[in-house]
Amino acid sequence: MSVVLERAAAVDGEAAAETVSASRSRHPLFVERATAELVRLGVPAERIEVAPGSALGTYSEAGLLRRHAESRGFRSVLFVTSAYHSRRAWWSLRRAFDGSAVEIGIDAVAPGEQTPPARSWWLTPRGWREVTSEYAKIVYYHAHY
Repeated sequence: MSVVLERAAAVDGEAAAETVSASRSRHPLFVERATAELVRLGVPAERIEVAPGSALGTYSEAGLLRRHAESRGFRSVLFVTSAYHSRRAWWSLRRAFDGSAVEIGIDAVAPGEQTPPARSWWLTPRGWREVTSEYAKIVYYHAHY
């Protein structure tokens, strides 16, 4: 979580973003922990918004993000995620924002402690779990959404 939040905090400073938004996930206290981490990294608390609703996965999170962005009048959204998750996240965002006036972008953070390196993910058990799980989810998303 920290690597992605560090990048989100850096993007906030670089792009003069109006807000850094998050959505509730199925993981208890994730939003509270992410908000505290963003504040620790220098994002003013008043610029952090939590999109209303709860997301059960990347696809539903993209839909939730569209509703939130349109209701707040955002012109653009930059989705910050891990590199190995970026393909499915981008696929979901493009579908969720199809026909929307809101511009979307994705910023995949470089591999770090929490994300497997592209060239050596297969050398660690964690890399196998995360990368193979991601490929299975991509297949599922293409079949079901």
